Amino acid sequence: MNFPERFSNLPEYAFPRLRTLLDHHQPGGDVIHMTIGAPMHDFPAWVTDVITENAAGFQGYPPNEGSPELRGAITDWISRRYGVTMDPETNVMALNGTREGLYNAAMALCPEEKNGQKPAILCPNPFYQVYMVASISVRAEPVFVPATAATGHLPDYASLPEDVLNRTVAAYICSPANPQGAVASHDYWVELIQLAEKYDFRIFADECYSEIYRDEVPTGALTVAQELGADPERVTLFNSLSKRSNLAGLRSGLIAGGPETIKRVKQLRSYAGAPLPLPLQAAAARVWADEEHVAENRALYQEKYAIADQVFAGLQGYMPPEAGFFLWLPVENGEETALKVWKQTGVRVLPGAYLSQGDPGQNPGEQFIRVALVAPKTELQQGLIKLRDCIYS
Repeated sequence: MNFPERFSNLPEYAFPRLRTLLDHHQPGGDVIHMTIGAPMHDFPAWVTDVITENAAGFQGYPPNEGSPELRGAITDWISRRYGVTMDPETNVMALNGTREGLYNAAMALCPEEKNGQKPAILCPNPFYQVYMVASISVRAEPVFVPATAATGHLPDYASLPEDVLNRTVAAYICSPANPQGAVASHDYWVELIQLAEKYDFRIFADECYSEIYRDEVPTGALTVAQELGADPERVTLFNSLSKRSNLAGLRSGLIAGGPETIKRVKQLRSYAGAPLPLPLQAAAARVWADEEHVAENRALYQEKYAIADQVFAGLQGYMPPEAGFFLWLPVENGEETALKVWKQTGVRVLPGAYLSQGDPGQNPGEQFIRVALVAPKTELQQGLIKLRDCIYS
């Protein structure tokens, strides 16, 4: 039996890899999970009522691109949030979670070659793993660009050599960044969009953490693209209800972009997609339309930022996140630290190298651990204190 070689060198996914590292050791205390970014705050209580009221919709096949009500709610939200007017018929499509869209965007939009060469897709490093797999799937070269303190924890794509930029077809960018919590400024977006215009590549803007922030509302790529009068196909936005509304299991995401972009993604999805069931689409439409629960959710995370700031006050290298719900904590060796913390305290964290690419000594995540601020406040504070005392005392 033959299998494709293009996936043969993929590293084990982060969480199975973590289980291999930790699970044959006993925890050193009550287990506190701080690895996966799975929101634990309550979602709006009325969500289940909406699903029940629309349960008859489970009987039929859902529309591939999303119901008119859902697409309308999405474009209304984009207008409120980004100040950009979009047509629900031609500029947006509902997704079964943004991972599907981030993968299929490369499949539908990235050409087989550029300027007679193998195409390149730019990825921040550390990165969300689907960026790499999408690049490999379309036989492009994933180019991992360090997102470290030296670059404000965002990738400096403009620093790449011209021969790479000339064959670049797309650039993934996550803002607010997972795992560092850094936010792309207005100037950052301007520089990136102008770079993409100059070298004619697409920007895949993964903004799934955009509604969880400390102080200032993160600037969106679509907003800046509109200000610059960029090609309407230049920027493709991805977002979801998973973090914004604590509804990771609802699997409601969105893709928004130029009409040709959405046309091509819709076409691919007609063959290979898995649309959201209609009762869940009805619930998603209501959730996209409501901002009260989003503000309440954000306030809870702001309280958690304050807890983390207090626990790690004075720690050299501690970077208070601007947004998102992760801490990116400096350590000597992330894998050794995660094992030590598990064995001594029962706190479960993720080695940064599992989210990054590079040989030992060149992996930008290997001297970090990622800590998810998703547990209830009392449990979170206990976990952070155990971490601090175990690692830094």
